[in-house]
Amino acid sequence: MVKLYDGGAYLVNGTGLVTDEGELKEKTGKAVTREEAAKGTIAWDILHAHNRSGDDKKLNIKFDKLTSHDITFVGIIQTARASGLTRFPVPYVLTNCHNSLCAVGGTINEDDHLFGLSCAKKYGGVYVPPHMAVIHQYAREMLATGGGMILGSDSHTRYGALGTMAVGEGGPELVKQLLSQTYDIDMPEVVAVYMKGEPAKGVGPQDVALAIIGAVFKNGYVKNKVMEFVGPGVEKLSADFRIGVDVMTTETTCLSSIWQTDDEIKEFYEIHGRGGDHKELKPSDIAYYDGVIEVDLSAVKPMIALPFHPSNTYTIDELNSNLEDILADCEARAKVSFGDKVEFNLRNKIKGGKLLVDQGIIAGCAGGGFENICAAADILEGASVGDDVFGLSVYPASVPVYMELIRNGCAAKILSTGAILKTAFCGPCFGAGDTPANGELSIRHSTRNFPNREGSKIQSGQIASVALMDARSIAATAANKGILTAATELPDKIGRYKYSFDKTIYDRRVFDSKGVADPSAEIRLGPNIKDWPAMSPLPENMILKVVSEIHDPVTTTDELIPSGETSSYRSNPLGLAEFTLSRKDPEYVGRAKEVQKAQKAIEEGKDPVTGYAEIASVIDAVKAFDASFDVKSLGVGSTIFAVKPGDGSAREQAASCQKVLGGWANIANEYATKRYRSNLINWGMLPFLIPEGGLPFKNLDYIYLPGIRAEVEDKAEDIKAYAIGSDGSMKEFSLKLGSLTDKEREIILKGCLINYNRQ
Repeated sequence: MVKLYDGGAYLVNGTGLVTDEGELKEKTGKAVTREEAAKGTIAWDILHAHNRSGDDKKLNIKFDKLTSHDITFVGIIQTARASGLTRFPVPYVLTNCHNSLCAVGGTINEDDHLFGLSCAKKYGGVYVPPHMAVIHQYAREMLATGGGMILGSDSHTRYGALGTMAVGEGGPELVKQLLSQTYDIDMPEVVAVYMKGEPAKGVGPQDVALAIIGAVFKNGYVKNKVMEFVGPGVEKLSADFRIGVDVMTTETTCLSSIWQTDDEIKEFYEIHGRGGDHKELKPSDIAYYDGVIEVDLSAVKPMIALPFHPSNTYTIDELNSNLEDILADCEARAKVSFGDKVEFNLRNKIKGGKLLVDQGIIAGCAGGGFENICAAADILEGASVGDDVFGLSVYPASVPVYMELIRNGCAAKILSTGAILKTAFCGPCFGAGDTPANGELSIRHSTRNFPNREGSKIQSGQIASVALMDARSIAATAANKGILTAATELPDKIGRYKYSFDKTIYDRRVFDSKGVADPSAEIRLGPNIKDWPAMSPLPENMILKVVSEIHDPVTTTDELIPSGETSSYRSNPLGLAEFTLSRKDPEYVGRAKEVQKAQKAIEEGKDPVTGYAEIASVIDAVKAFDASFDVKSLGVGSTIFAVKPGDGSAREQAASCQKVLGGWANIANEYATKRYRSNLINWGMLPFLIPEGGLPFKNLDYIYLPGIRAEVEDKAEDIKAYAIGSDGSMKEFSLKLGSLTDKEREIILKGCLINYNRQ
C-alpha cells in the first residue's frame, strides 16, 4: 500500500519519479541542481509568495486568513488585547464548534460565545454561531483559496486539497499575526506523496490516511515537513475524498500539506459560489522532493487504528484474522501508560470469534463530510443498528451539508436504521460528546483516538477506548449490529450524489463584519473570562524543581492538559491550570504551586525561603558551590521531564497552564511537534533538550542553572546545569535549547509574548 523512499527524488512532468541524477539528465536532457529543482514544488511557490524576509531559507510568513474555535479564541484575543490590539488586520473567523454544548458549567460556554461575537464586531471579524459548522468545514466552504495560506489555532487546520497551505499552531502564533508580526520558520523540507491507482469500492479517505500515518509516524518521516500530494492517482479522487485524507496529515506530525489541483477542485469552488478562488497548482516539469511516500491506492484496504494512537494501524482483515494476538498486544502497550491505574481489556470484546464493538460515530472535520455520510447512508439502507448496546451517531460537518442530506434522502436512510443525526460539533473528537460506558470500545471516523478522547477518566477508574475507521466500514459494522466489518465485505451499494451548497444558511445567521471594525462595540466579558496573570522576565540565575517525570514514548497535549470537560475553563487561566497533568500525574499541580511560592516571594522583594521553606537547603548548597551567587538575581520555578511531549492538539494551554503554575522549562529528548515547542517559547518557557539515556536527575530533584539569562542572550549552544543532590552535592550536566530565532530568544528573555509586545 505504502512505500517510503530512502532519500529524495525528482518528479518529472508530474508523473515519473527519478532518484538518480544521471537518469534525470537522460530523461529530460537537462542538468538541474537539487536546489533549483526544489523550487519546482508547489509548496516552495506558496511559501515564497507569503515570505516577507527576502531570504528563502529563513522565512517570515504573513498569512492571508486566521481561524479559531471557542476553546482557543478567548485566550488569543485576550493576549492580543493585552498587547495593544485595535483591529483584526486580516480576516479572522471565530467558530463555536467545541464548547457548543451550553449544558454544564453554568453560563461559562455561552459567555465565551458572546465574547467572540462582541470581538468580531469590535475588531472586524467573522462569527459562526454554535452548531452551524465545525471550524474546518466552514474554512473549506468559505475561506480556502488556491495558492493561499491560513493559520488556525487548531492542529487539524489543513486545506491543502483545495490548494491552500494551512498550518495549525498554538494561539500565540495567531496573536503575532493579529499584531501584524510574522510566522518565523526555516524553509521546511517537502515530501512528495505520490499517488497511483484508484481506490476500491468501499475504501474511503480514512483508510488511505491511516495507511499513510501507520507508515510514517513512528519513524518521523515527515515530522515538521510539508506533504505535497502529486501523481496520477490524485485525479482519481473526488474533492471530498482528498479533503478526508488531507485533514488527517496532522497525525503524521507534518507542518502542513498541499495538493496538486485540477478540474475536480475547480468544480468544488464553483459549487460553493467561489469559482474565482480556484487556482490550478502543479509542480514544475522538474521538482525535487526531500523524500517520497508512494501510495498505491488500489492496494489500500479498509483500515483500523486501534487504541491509543492513529498510527496503531492494521487492515481490518488482518485484525479479524488475528484478534487474540493483536488485541493482547494493544493491551500490553496501554499497560505502559496506565500501569495499574485502570484495567484495560479489549479481548473481552471477542464474541464467537468476532470483534463486537459498542458504539459507532461519524463526525467532525474528518468524518462529517457530504460524501462520507452519503456512502454510509447507502450501506445502511434497509438495515437496523439493533436494540442492544451498539448505537450509531452521525454529525454532519455543517448545516449546508446537513441540509443537502435532507434534500437527497440520505438523512432519512440513516434515521430509519435507528441511528441518530446530530448537529455540527467537534465533541466526539476531543472527549465532550457520546462518551461510552466504562470498558466500551467505540469506532469513529474522527481525527484522534488518544486516551480520554472518548471522555473516560482513568484517574477515576473509568476507561473506554476509540478505534479509528472510515465511515464506510463503520456503516458496514453498524449494519452488522456492531460486529467489526469491512465495507468491502458487503455488496457495493454506494452511489454518487451531486452536492449543492446553500450559502443563504450562512447569510442569514453568520455575523460577518466584512473586515470593518467598530471601536464603539462593547466587549462582553463573562465572570469566567479572566486576564492572564503577570509573568516575570527570565532571571539571571535559576533553580528549577523537577515536579513530574514521564517516560512514555510520547506524551500528548491531552495528557498535559485534558480535553473534554476542562474546555469550559479555557477562558480562565488560573481555573484551567488546576487540571494540568491531572490525568497523568495528579500530584503535579500541588507540587508546582508549592515551588511557585518561592518565586512569588522573590517578586514581592522577599527572601524565597519565606514563601517555600524547602528551598533553603537548596540555596545553601548553591552558595557553598558558587561563592559569587546572589539570591537577588535568582528565579525559582518548576519543570517537567518527558521523553517526547506535545503530540496532538495545538492548544497553547498545554504550555500556558504550566507557566501559570510557575513552570519555567520543559526538559525532553525531543519535542513531538513544532507547535508544542512554539507554545513553550511563546509563554517564556525554556524548551530544553537532553540526550536519550540515563538522566542526571530524578523526579523531585532540583536543578541549578547559573547565568541562564546570559546564556540565552549569548546563544550558547550548551547550557550548563547542575543536579543538586540531597547531600548538597552538585553534579554538572549539559542541556541544549535547539534552534531559536532572535525573536524567540527575546520572548523567552522578556518572560512571555505578552511582555515582549508590551515592551
